[in-house]
Amino acid sequence: MKIIENTTEFYIEEATAAAIGKFDGFHRGHQKLLGQLRQQQEQGLKSVVFTFVPSPAAFFSSSPVKELSTIEEKRRIFEKAGVDYLIEYPFHQEIADMEPEVFVKEVLAGRLRAKCVVAGEDVSFGKKGAGNYHLLQELASNCGYQVILIEKVSYQDKEVSSTYVREEVRKGNMELAAQLLGTPYHVGGKIIHGRQLGRTIGMPTVNLLPPSEKLLPPKGVYYSYVVLHGGEENKLPAITNIGTKPTVDDRCMMGVETYIYNFDQDVYGEELEVYLLKFKRPEMCFDGVDALKRQMAKDLAEGKQYHGL
Repeated sequence: MKIIENTTEFYIEEATAAAIGKFDGFHRGHQKLLGQLRQQQEQGLKSVVFTFVPSPAAFFSSSPVKELSTIEEKRRIFEKAGVDYLIEYPFHQEIADMEPEVFVKEVLAGRLRAKCVVAGEDVSFGKKGAGNYHLLQELASNCGYQVILIEKVSYQDKEVSSTYVREEVRKGNMELAAQLLGTPYHVGGKIIHGRQLGRTIGMPTVNLLPPSEKLLPPKGVYYSYVVLHGGEENKLPAITNIGTKPTVDDRCMMGVETYIYNFDQDVYGEELEVYLLKFKRPEMCFDGVDALKRQMAKDLAEGKQYHGL
């Protein structure tokens, strides 16, 4: 997959099928759209995923926007899906002010050489988000492309969307989030040295600091599994704490701390993905290390039962 980033001055020479979107969370609706893009690819067109960086929502927000998927996570998803080109189009005020007709003619039909545009019902682009599916259809003939509409996917009579997924992750409804995403919600990062309290009390854990833009569920303990070294076939049962460790960490940094069952390897510096399966309990404050140790032992025993170990 070729990634085109940090520039608006590019031109794809081959005819393409293009999908426009934010693709945050890569939920079942996104997967349906990418499936159609793959069909066009099989018919001889190069596949293009077009997204803005930063997202318009993040650009216009006065406070940091939390994302379901980081840029790196999206790249891995599209690489794995066999996408030919990923366009990370820089979003700034000049682009925000671009008329939607200009975007279609100069970017989609021009720079992307789109012969097919795959779009969801809620696609938006151009100044004030005025461009939509109907405009794509209106300009299709003159610009030399066809439009394929991807209808919304529903789950339990509710439309699947990134907003819906985000709401459920914020509530800690990890099982429902997994249904919407088609896979458990995960948090990734590089394993760092913690304070090694778990090791001193016989319950060693691995620690990671998630990317600042990554949306985290509520603080607390979760049943989970982890994947090391990017090997999805090797899922290790685990239990995870998300929080500030109020008893032992006066810095109050948000972190992800995971105990991996039947595992004792030195993995500091490795990349780790933690898949959150189910919320177990909220974060708690303890009177001291002994109380913490008792609760951790209880959590680990219940996690072992959950995983069928």
